[in-house]
Amino acid sequence: MNVLNVRDLTVRYLLGKKQIYAVEKVSIFVKENEFLGVVGESGSGKSTFAHAIMHLLPKNARVLGGTIELLGREITQMNEDELRKLRWKEFSMVFQRSMSALSPVHKIEDQISEALLIHNPQMNLNQIRQRLESVLKMVNLPLRVLGCYPHQLSGGMMQRVMIALALVNLPKFIILDEATTALDVVTQGQIIEELKSLIKELSLTGMVISHDLGVVSELCDNIAVMYAGRLMECGRKEDIIHRPLHPYTKALVASLPDHVEKGGKLYSIPGTLPDLSKPIEGCVFASRCPLVSDECLETTPPFCDENGRGVACLKVRNEICNLSK
Repeated sequence: MNVLNVRDLTVRYLLGKKQIYAVEKVSIFVKENEFLGVVGESGSGKSTFAHAIMHLLPKNARVLGGTIELLGREITQMNEDELRKLRWKEFSMVFQRSMSALSPVHKIEDQISEALLIHNPQMNLNQIRQRLESVLKMVNLPLRVLGCYPHQLSGGMMQRVMIALALVNLPKFIILDEATTALDVVTQGQIIEELKSLIKELSLTGMVISHDLGVVSELCDNIAVMYAGRLMECGRKEDIIHRPLHPYTKALVASLPDHVEKGGKLYSIPGTLPDLSKPIEGCVFASRCPLVSDECLETTPPFCDENGRGVACLKVRNEICNLSK
């Protein structure tokens, strides 16, 4: 059973007279009790894609096409009142900037309690306290945190508060948007291990948005690779890491520290992202691709998908057909 089905999602930002082609006809699915990792460098459209699912895009963003079916409901055309009944209860999100996401003038207890009471107004003070204590225990935070303001907590503690806030209503689907970014290596490792335990213990379903392929490989069952607003490749984690097909995916894997010999240099992808304010003919990765040909500059590669293993590359599309035999 698929908990999330996104088909041909297209999102653009309006900047004056310009349109930014942020997400172009991206289709993905997430099965129950599985996590999908969405990876790509900054500007690839990962967070826009996640915010579109949550209906939390800024005012200058427009969803121009596609459908989003979440937990058996078509939510693309839902109004804000309908979404408010579902958001944070049925599906929730952990934002990457915890200090910005938390109110600086309210204590942690008040902020988590508010999220709980909005969807459970019948709960009494004792029930609320029990749920808060339970969710703090889940994320390895002491009870004293409830009486603190955000500025009194470390970066790792604030990120744990954000995870607790996302889990307090026991949602069926959760999005982690760069949940370990800007944390030191030790804290990042601790939170990844805690998230792995939570995913297993609570049988969570969701998505992890990250520029770090290593983080995604730790937490996810499947991986989708985005570049310049397009889906480049998707498949099981093992296939993406050990048998990548798309040249961009291969470059991302080659840049992982674990794939560099001792004393060697980290691989970096030459060039920069294309200008997303202009329509792009051909493959969006062509200007940085070592396999580029005249056909790549003229023809937009279709996304070929066979049984969940997909790629958008004219050079390797036949490999998908071979894999399906």
